[in-house]
Amino acid sequence: MKVLGIIPARFASTRFPGKPLVEIQGKSMIQRVYEQALKAESLTKVIVATDNERIATEVSSFGGVFVMTASTHQSGTDRCAEVARHFPDHEIVINIQGDEPFINPKQIDLLVSCFEQKNVQLATLIKKIHTEEELFNNNIPKVVINSRQEAIYFSRHTIPYIRNAEKDQWLNSQQFYKHIGIYGYTTRSLQEITKLKPSALEIAESLEQLRWIENGYAIQTKVTDIETIAVDTPEDLKKIIFKP
Repeated sequence: MKVLGIIPARFASTRFPGKPLVEIQGKSMIQRVYEQALKAESLTKVIVATDNERIATEVSSFGGVFVMTASTHQSGTDRCAEVARHFPDHEIVINIQGDEPFINPKQIDLLVSCFEQKNVQLATLIKKIHTEEELFNNNIPKVVINSRQEAIYFSRHTIPYIRNAEKDQWLNSQQFYKHIGIYGYTTRSLQEITKLKPSALEIAESLEQLRWIENGYAIQTKVTDIETIAVDTPEDLKKIIFKP
């Protein structure tokens, strides 16, 4: 099984322009993500997907591989689909977030292991929620799964609702999960989902994976114990740099 790891990286960002090029302890963010991805035993090849010459130049400077993509893509998934068409011999594509400079390679390997099961089309990771701060934070997508560990629904709202318990007792009443934003796709499924139109639930929650569920795709999940640290704002970067 040949697995293509793709790191979508764009320069424009509303909250943090030029984020992939920001320096973190002597290396650019995109270099740190790339080097961590290379440590994953399951990946056959790692590619940076970008539409920006400055990012492409930076990737070349540290010996990385990049593919220039269209500037019109609405999501990292769309960017991955374009790159994947250049590598038709790879059966699986892993979409690695470009704003997680210290991503653990074991998370990538765990996600790839989902495709050892038959008929898996799409996959992602989830993590148990242990604090009320996460449970009731609308910026942290929650996910509910079925008995096969397939995602039933994702929401920024806390789900499921515990009817017969006070909110301070919810963590004692139910196992809640949050979504970890790394995706895996079969090459065929990736091309299919990028042709789908935005769905009502996706627009309501601003979560593109709901488009896939609404159109009948199953999303396999696996539980990770590893925490991810994403850099969405300059303030997030300070937390990483000065973390004891």
